[in-house]
Amino acid sequence: MEVSRQTIAKALVAVFVLNLIVMGAGAFYSSQQVPPIPKEVVGSDGDVVATESQVQAGKIAFQQNGLMNHGSILGNGAYFGVDYTADTLELKVEFMREYYAQERYSEAYADLNSADRGSVDSLVRDDLDESFERGTETIQYSAAEVYAHQQVRDVYVQRYHAGSLDRGVPTDFIGSEDEARQFADFALWTAWISHTDRPGSDHSFTNEWPYEPAAGNTPTGSTMVWSVISMVLLVAAVGIGVFLYKSVELPEPRIEGIEIPPPDEITLTPSQRAATRFIPLAGALFALQVLLGGLLAHYYVERHAFFGIEEVFGINIVQALPFALAKTFHLDLGILWIASLWLGAGLFLPPLLTNHEPDRQKTLIHVLLGALIVATVGGMVGIWLGAQGYIDGPLWWILGNEGLEYLEVGRLWQVGLLIGFVLWTALVWRGFKPLLERESRYGLAHMIIYAGGSIGLLFTAGMFYTPQTNIVMTEFWRWWVVHMWVEGAFEFFIVAIVGLTLVSMGLLRKRSAEKAVAFQALFVMGSGVIGASHHYWWVGQPDVWIPFGSVFSTLELIPLILILFEAMGQYRALATSDETFPYTLPFMFIIASGFWNFLGAGVLGFFINLPIVNYYEHGTYLTVGHAHAAMFGAFGFLALGMATYMLRISTKPEEWTEGRLRWAFWLWNVGLAVMVFVSVLPVGFLQLETAFTQSYAAARSLAFYNSELVQLLFWARLPGDTMIILGTLVFAYDMVRKRFTLRSVSTPDDVPAPGTIPERVFAEDDD
Repeated sequence: MEVSRQTIAKALVAVFVLNLIVMGAGAFYSSQQVPPIPKEVVGSDGDVVATESQVQAGKIAFQQNGLMNHGSILGNGAYFGVDYTADTLELKVEFMREYYAQERYSEAYADLNSADRGSVDSLVRDDLDESFERGTETIQYSAAEVYAHQQVRDVYVQRYHAGSLDRGVPTDFIGSEDEARQFADFALWTAWISHTDRPGSDHSFTNEWPYEPAAGNTPTGSTMVWSVISMVLLVAAVGIGVFLYKSVELPEPRIEGIEIPPPDEITLTPSQRAATRFIPLAGALFALQVLLGGLLAHYYVERHAFFGIEEVFGINIVQALPFALAKTFHLDLGILWIASLWLGAGLFLPPLLTNHEPDRQKTLIHVLLGALIVATVGGMVGIWLGAQGYIDGPLWWILGNEGLEYLEVGRLWQVGLLIGFVLWTALVWRGFKPLLERESRYGLAHMIIYAGGSIGLLFTAGMFYTPQTNIVMTEFWRWWVVHMWVEGAFEFFIVAIVGLTLVSMGLLRKRSAEKAVAFQALFVMGSGVIGASHHYWWVGQPDVWIPFGSVFSTLELIPLILILFEAMGQYRALATSDETFPYTLPFMFIIASGFWNFLGAGVLGFFINLPIVNYYEHGTYLTVGHAHAAMFGAFGFLALGMATYMLRISTKPEEWTEGRLRWAFWLWNVGLAVMVFVSVLPVGFLQLETAFTQSYAAARSLAFYNSELVQLLFWARLPGDTMIILGTLVFAYDMVRKRFTLRSVSTPDDVPAPGTIPERVFAEDDD
């Protein structure tokens, strides 16, 4: 089946516009259906229990103190601590049971016989089976609910203000008792929307999540129905993906019979040398990130210490670097080192295809690098100062820690990063200008501009909320950034940058790459943008997102199948090469990225995105396995492959060695496999079983994490983590050595020499 580039490009534009319409309309509709915060919560005697302002202040305390990177809210956040929604709901049930047991039988609930327990259980479920009438500003608690609310407050003051080392919570984690009570009010409000029916519905605002049979929370009918539909679509998506790959003529890269330019014959421009400066920055950030990752993994087995370091050096590690702060740095550093390498690659590649060095490009790249360093250091310092209480008042979320997973850095630094994206796009446009002027709007250089620009465009969604915004709408916009980056803009960037790299290596004609990139981008953007809605199922968003999320999350498998086939084709090309092929190592990273993308985002991602599975596993270690395999395996390996490619071209031929980098490559791959399949996924499956047979709160409880088998599995992660750390340190060392053995730079001629990459690319565009 022959499909022209023009047809694919038109379809891509249509799909992108349709996505914006659907998600824009969804944003408006969701904002109208957001669960309300009552003006007051009163008891049967009319006494005020909690107010809207206290709940809103509790959300601020939640963000300001980084609690989303200790535990989770509505299933979103870190998995070290409890999920605050499930925890407060479980505590509420327990305290209500105790209240009714004492009131009715003058005994503790545990001492009641089975019949009396059943009676108490029924009373609790009846109390919690509430309906909300639209426009209601005051809700009334039963006496049992009032008692439970006050008791939960006391638990949270003791746990998060006084400290709880067995939970990894340092003293004064929340600075005052009042703030801790307000945080409890906020968490209890999320528990309230989880058991209170949405107006005009027979299920709660959160579609009866979390699973808590004692509170009457069990999966809804739509959760099961759309899971069955998803399974049917899953089989169909596989078939569609295979059919499209076999039907549409998409040439694969090949090495035999192609003249591949040796690296030392490629002109190294001043701007390219400047772009390699992003590599040592990324190496430093990467090394720090994996070291923090090792600390975070250890906290699960020793929550109050780190191999006795506090006894040897007198350092209270939990107080100095609590889990929440370490995880904040770990996440942000991961995004930053990958972004640094992608930015560097995007600036390095244009001269390979255009033979063009814009005026002052080197200087402007140094400006961008400096801005990135300022934003990185400023953001990290701001997070630490905010966590230590040095930034208070209205500036805490502007300069300090905004406190939302993946978007922790203060808003000022986020704006700085956004400006950096804009500057980077402008610099890439300058570098590609000769090609942009000659090719069509769906050409390869244009695709790179579109992909990079979409990363910055989607980042603006993170500006649409403040700490005062309802957490349900906050999560709506946060997932626009996080998911649409990962499943939309990042995937688009991957296929574009891989296509561009294959052309620069001489393994694929530009026109063939343009067609393949546009074809894959069509399905990436067509499924990945609306597919973000699977994050909205249990957070208080309206029911309409269940069918949208189910269908489009399943369709996300299609582009991943295409990427898998592409990786297989790249592997076949590599297998036909010999020792004269100079880009073997970068090619290995590109292939690994494709396989991990399919495995992490595809196999693991689609398993946990079945609604009925996601209902029980949401916020468990199964998500951890999916996230690490997809983020590091897909995006990280591509970034590392681009760094290797840049160094291969830039390094003096006599100084180039691959031994250490090959060691790093295999240490990373084997280490990631051990971490995911030997430790993380088995823990996740045990959590899934516990959630299914007991409750979601039980699966996230300290008792679960401290069980013998789970602790053994946590220790089993150590070899994998160690290999990843060693691979990173080897890479950082080798990268620094190579960075100081670069070839001399020269300004290229305006007219590309015969046989060079630019001459071949421009000849294609003149056809």
